[in-house]
Amino acid sequence: MKISEIKAKSILSKSQVYEYALNPYVGCQHGCVYCYAKFMKRFTGHREKWGEFVDVKINAPELLAHEVKRKRIGRVWISGVCDPYQPLEKRYMITKRCLDILVEHGWPLTVQTKSVLVLKDIETLKRAHDCEVGFTVTTADEKIRKIFEPGTSPLGERIDALAVLHSRGMRTYAMIAPLLPGSEELVSMLKGKVNYVIIDRLNYHYADWVFKRYGLPLASEDNFFSQKGGELKKSFEKEGIPCQVIF
Repeated sequence: MKISEIKAKSILSKSQVYEYALNPYVGCQHGCVYCYAKFMKRFTGHREKWGEFVDVKINAPELLAHEVKRKRIGRVWISGVCDPYQPLEKRYMITKRCLDILVEHGWPLTVQTKSVLVLKDIETLKRAHDCEVGFTVTTADEKIRKIFEPGTSPLGERIDALAVLHSRGMRTYAMIAPLLPGSEELVSMLKGKVNYVIIDRLNYHYADWVFKRYGLPLASEDNFFSQKGGELKKSFEKEGIPCQVIF
């Protein structure tokens, strides 16, 4: 793993999902084979494989402290093209320091992660004026998870973390994206732990070779996504959990 400390020129960027995105890191140690953020390599000059490099924006908190005073308040997505709670966060605490600033200034937040490290900041998150925390969960099958998301927290740990956050009165959600085989049990696992669910398909071809290698070719085809997405939506809504399929 190549770790570099860099200085960014800005930290709050425009987002197509929310008003802003905040990415404390460039690259991600989780190394998910389907990750759409691999396109970032084109702008960084890195020759390492995705998942084998991370640039740490060491001046992110200082930039943010300046930008929150200049920009119009809006919801901040933490984060768009990396996991804000990848293992390096334990050492650098860039996400934590940025959270402190946003909470202090009353900015609304949406945190999305695959890591239980988010629990270390639960007290900060609870102080936020308007905050929600979501976990990406793609399958209930741990064998499938290890194939596609080798560096992430195990599914059971993510579900437990959602339960903790939800029980502390926080708004929580699950992002089933991309929808992978073995997702059927997620309905019962997430019941009582999330306020809503979003389902998306695999929209990129980065992982096609993995489906073929492990004998799962049909799981990357349109019919799989339309059938499973529809079935899951009905199952979640039957349990009273709002669910949006975005494909």
